[in-house]
Amino acid sequence: MVKRIIYPPIWLVFGLIAIFALNELMPGARFTSSPAQIVGGIIIFVGLVLLLLAGGLFKKAGTDLVPFKNVSALVTTGIYRYTRNPMYLGMAAILLGCAITVGAALSLLVAPVFMVIIELRFIRPEEEMLRGLFPEDFPGYCTRVRRWL
Repeated sequence: MVKRIIYPPIWLVFGLIAIFALNELMPGARFTSSPAQIVGGIIIFVGLVLLLLAGGLFKKAGTDLVPFKNVSALVTTGIYRYTRNPMYLGMAAILLGCAITVGAALSLLVAPVFMVIIELRFIRPEEEMLRGLFPEDFPGYCTRVRRWL
């Protein structure tokens, strides 16, 4: 198995740094306004709620939040009935909300780039691992619930 030293929250921090760097150095078109600030704030809030709900369900199930470590349960309840990756979706929402809040058009690219990185480095390998750990439950879960939304 590939060792993943840079975990998803660090990728989130890299994304936030990229958003603010793009805002200062290469903003492109601007769309700052009070409505954009409000929409961005709401999206950030939704992202934080997703992280809290998903993390709470992992804690309740007694499984580790750190990818690939101490996986003891397949969580399919709560927010996991609607998305297989609410924590990653929450992080992407935080990035999108921040990009909207700063109002620099180029910063809107950060969330999709983050999603590609997370899917390739974490989600797909996690899914392969979960198929091996939960061969009876995970495939059915995948047919019922989408990867992102």
